[in-house]
Amino acid sequence: MKKYIYTLLISLITLTACTDWLDVAPNTDVPAKDLFTTENGFMSSLAGLYIVMTEENTYGKNMSFGLVEQLAQMYDKLPDGTSDRNSVYIYDQETSGAYNTKGVLANVWQAQYHTIANANNLLKWWNLNAGAVIPNEDTRNMIRGEALALRAFLHFDLLRGWGPMNYAKDEKAQGMKCIPYRTVANHSKQPLLPAKDIIRNILNDLHEARECMSHEKDLDLSDQTNDRQFRMNYHAINAMLARVYNYAGIKDSAFIYAKMVIDECGLILQNGNDNDPILSQEVICGLSMHELKDNLSEYFAYGEKISTKYYLNISTLNAIYESVGTESEDMRAQGTAFNRNNELQYAITLKYIDNDNGVIPLIRLPEMYYIACESASSNKEAATYINSVRNKRGISKAKDVVCDTDELRATALDKEYRKEFYGEGQYFWFLKTHGITGELSHCPETKLAEEHFVFPLPDRELEYGWTSEEDTDTQN
Repeated sequence: MKKYIYTLLISLITLTACTDWLDVAPNTDVPAKDLFTTENGFMSSLAGLYIVMTEENTYGKNMSFGLVEQLAQMYDKLPDGTSDRNSVYIYDQETSGAYNTKGVLANVWQAQYHTIANANNLLKWWNLNAGAVIPNEDTRNMIRGEALALRAFLHFDLLRGWGPMNYAKDEKAQGMKCIPYRTVANHSKQPLLPAKDIIRNILNDLHEARECMSHEKDLDLSDQTNDRQFRMNYHAINAMLARVYNYAGIKDSAFIYAKMVIDECGLILQNGNDNDPILSQEVICGLSMHELKDNLSEYFAYGEKISTKYYLNISTLNAIYESVGTESEDMRAQGTAFNRNNELQYAITLKYIDNDNGVIPLIRLPEMYYIACESASSNKEAATYINSVRNKRGISKAKDVVCDTDELRATALDKEYRKEFYGEGQYFWFLKTHGITGELSHCPETKLAEEHFVFPLPDRELEYGWTSEEDTDTQN
């Protein structure tokens, strides 16, 4: 059934004109006026949002292991053999090389807003029909809560890309007009809003979503039979609140929500990654990609094919994980996490090769520990959270890090983000959020500057997308 929906979805996206995008749900060719007359229709439309997010222009590649990992220089070579790290930062013109970053960014922008449009369409019909066709209150609220949470999630990643550098510490950054926050289920133009307004809208959506999902407070995510890890569940919404508050520099709120997730979600940090390098039992929210290993074999593979995939030199691997040769107590650098070709001195992550659950992680538990570390009020408590992850990964307590100053915390977190989330697309955002530029320790030949972190608006958005504040029409 999943394969059928996936195939139908791709056909629909290919064949449906842009002006008809909102006339149908994202995973069916049934007209919206008919689809949203049944509970199954609402559930089908909601499922379609998650399926669209597995496409390569969003989290099926470029917003996970693809573009954002390339921008953080986590690979030494791409599948087509390109090794020029600097060409990925050409944002202002189309290029014929492997990156063509300008074109990729335009596709990411369009794909994210298409999914947002469909979430808004679902919310519009929810307002019109849900009370009449969905009798169970919890089910009804779940549909609305997930749609709101997805809208917030997608806008937040657009803000992280097209928004300002170092938002929390730069007052001018907070006033920078960057992206629209679309809440309308139509094709009307929407204004570019200041970053602080985007944050406010994201938080509003997340808090309403959290209220809608309050019936899930006791949800235990360690019970993977219910598949709630593949949806925007109650704990995932709390995790997003922690992520957004941390980004905005509202540390007390970030700590509260991160601690809430740690204490209540039912997941625990793993101390082994054998046969599970993606650490699927730590996933708070992820996407289920149909036939993931087959779909991603173009980018990740074992054996001799390693030299034609996303790989890194073993010297780069050692620099990232602070290890020497093949010796590392950190399980994230061992053979259960990377396939090493010692003859060629290449290594490739196993996260998308040994991934039997077909999961693309969006939020994992360690991030909550890192946010708790960053936002904790005492240095001792901060160190406890980051060292909890390090110890579970196999690093001895004798090597525990100290967090006696903000600088030491930032340095320790910098190292841990790039280790923990290799291939998941989170490290680039960490660098941007914290205003870290210059030379990366694992990539000494490329120095990052602020302009590398702020994406320019796509040409079509500049030409057609912006309108005056007076034309804004909000709903949902």
